[in-house]
Amino acid sequence: MILSVDPSEALARARDITLLLLDVDGVLTAGELYLADSGEEIKAFSTLDGQGIKLLQNAGVQVGILSGRTSALLARRAANLGISLLIQGREDKRTALEELCTAKGLQTDTMAYVGDDLPDIRVMKAVRLGFAVANAHAAVKQVAHAITDLQGGHGAVREVCDFILQAQDKYDAAVAPYL
Repeated sequence: MILSVDPSEALARARDITLLLLDVDGVLTAGELYLADSGEEIKAFSTLDGQGIKLLQNAGVQVGILSGRTSALLARRAANLGISLLIQGREDKRTALEELCTAKGLQTDTMAYVGDDLPDIRVMKAVRLGFAVANAHAAVKQVAHAITDLQGGHGAVREVCDFILQAQDKYDAAVAPYL
């Protein structure tokens, strides 16, 4: 369930979303970094989130990733999910968003963003619909239009995907092949 200061406003904003941008650490993952002695980085991703992303893409909403860190593992996960819009290693996410809009001819008034920490705030303020995960920093929750019930890395992105699909009256058709 998505929590919102004004649920009708969040639903109205979600109706126009054509691109969902996601942070990674703390959103697609629980925000924990596992490093092996070899230096290899290990991340855990929720399969619920992956299924939600696929449902959203199949319904015509593009999904992209905007991360402050760079990870070969993330590139592999994005490829597995069919996400071609992947921006990594950009700590100034607002500038990265502006560059993305210029390069791809995109408008922020049809974008949603899911974040959890301070580097996400400026992006959340720039897009039509900003989501915070349940375990986001308090400052992020203050600027969010809506907050997930679940924590990052534990199905929060699936909640967002379902919310957008429901707002756009696409949820029933998206899940029908599985029922």
